[in-house]
Order: sequence, then structure tokens, then C-alpha cells
Amino acid sequence: MRVEVRDRAFDPWAEVSEFRRTHLATGKAGASAVFVGTMRDFNEGDDVTAMVLEHYPGMTEQQLETMTRDAIATHELEDALVIHRVGEILPGDDIVLVAAFSAHRKAAFDACRAMMETLKSTAPFWKKETLKSGERWVEKNTAG
Repeated sequence: MRVEVRDRAFDPWAEVSEFRRTHLATGKAGASAVFVGTMRDFNEGDDVTAMVLEHYPGMTEQQLETMTRDAIATHELEDALVIHRVGEILPGDDIVLVAAFSAHRKAAFDACRAMMETLKSTAPFWKKETLKSGERWVEKNTAG
């Protein structure tokens, strides 16, 4: 299991490839389900030019680790990977990577979705968007 909060860009596909190579026993994971969330240039009908994503250091990582451990146990995963960006983010930048590795596809799909929904609804992250007309804090996440 690896959980990381980063203040710099990452390549989600390179991260998944590296994780598979270094963390998964050969032949154990027959399925990989991956979700990559990327910043849009619009929200709530407005053009968004940038975003600052803040978190609660220590608490955020702990919550993501608990979520990931729970998913591994509940869905009988071989392993899981979660990476989340913080700091200034621009449209097109990757923000979040959630990957679940299991023997079978159903467990991988179910776990990946469950982790992403838990992350979006409970992890302590705050978004401030930059619009052409100023800035605003995002009050709610988009529905899954």
C-alpha cells in the first residue's frame, strides 16, 4: 500500500507502472482498476483558470491511509495506490490517482470506486478556484 500527498505534478501512468513493478508479486493481481482525476477549466458554469488545493497535513494522509487499508480488507485487494496533489493546479493537471489491484476485476473496480467516493466525501481537502472575475472557495464536490 502506498498513499502520498504531493505538492508537485506526477505522471499517473508512470506511477502505476512503477508500483506494479515494485509492490506487486508476479501473478497475484489479475486486475488493475485505475482512476485519474484531472482539473477541468470550468465549474458551476464558470471558466476556471487555476485552483489552489489545500489540505490538513498529517490528518489528510491518515484519513487516506485508513480509507486505503479499509478498501484492501473489504475488497480483498492485493494492494492499492493513492496519490493526491495539493498546491497550485492548472487546467489539464492530474490531481488524484487511485489504483486498486486484485485477483479479479469486480473487486478492483468496486474498490477503486469506493476509495474515490470516500476520498471525495470525507478527506480534508479545500479548493479555491481562480475565475476571470476573482476567486471562490468550492463549497461542495461534484456528485460521483
